[in-house]
Amino acid sequence: MSRKVIIAGNWKMNKTVEESVALAQGVVAEVGSVQDVTVVVCPPYTSLYAVSQVLKGSNVKLGAQDVYFEASGAYTGKVSISMLKSCGVEFVILGHSEQRQFFGETDETVNKKTNVVLAAGLTPIVCVGELLEERESGVTEKVCETQIRGAYAGISAADAVKTVIAYEPVWAIGTGKVASPEQAEDVHAFIRKLLADMYDAPTAEMIQIQYGGSMKPDNAKELLGKPNVDGGLIGGASLVAEQFKGIVIPA
Repeated sequence: MSRKVIIAGNWKMNKTVEESVALAQGVVAEVGSVQDVTVVVCPPYTSLYAVSQVLKGSNVKLGAQDVYFEASGAYTGKVSISMLKSCGVEFVILGHSEQRQFFGETDETVNKKTNVVLAAGLTPIVCVGELLEERESGVTEKVCETQIRGAYAGISAADAVKTVIAYEPVWAIGTGKVASPEQAEDVHAFIRKLLADMYDAPTAEMIQIQYGGSMKPDNAKELLGKPNVDGGLIGGASLVAEQFKGIVIPA
């Protein structure tokens, strides 16, 4: 079956509110009318509402970079799913390698967050991927399997098809290094086979699997041309509207 390509821009900890509005305006101007690709931008929390106003009337969707799994309470510095929904968020990035590396994210917390996002009717983008030493040790598949089984523990096939997976080799994030199209396809194909084992083949065929790791205009077409690569989770190149366009509509 044909899966729709999904390109999501993760702005990370960049852009003030004013800068975010300007970037969102640029993205809307460049790709706001694209229909055959799902386009998502994920600004920092402080800019979500302002960016949501810019995106109105366009085909660009709003995403957030994380969420906390509790509904409310004494969790200083955290943001709840209802807060995100009130800003117009439709997608939420979960389990990003930087969250795992710097902020104590675990497979268990990713699972809790995935359930919260699904219950709210939003789309989780669940990130998985190996460190450089793990790739060099030949345990890429083992690492991805552990992370996916952890994130999807107790999640039904009916809910799994409402998620997106982003395979992000950690060694290729923000380093300028990139997995070759063949390396990316190998892992994406492994993930789809794993999903078929966890659920069934039709479910696995429906789930979009993005590549995240230094995708740029000059390599996007070849990566996206692989049968199991259904899109990209874009970091640095999403901070310039023209570069982002070159990935959404690769030449």
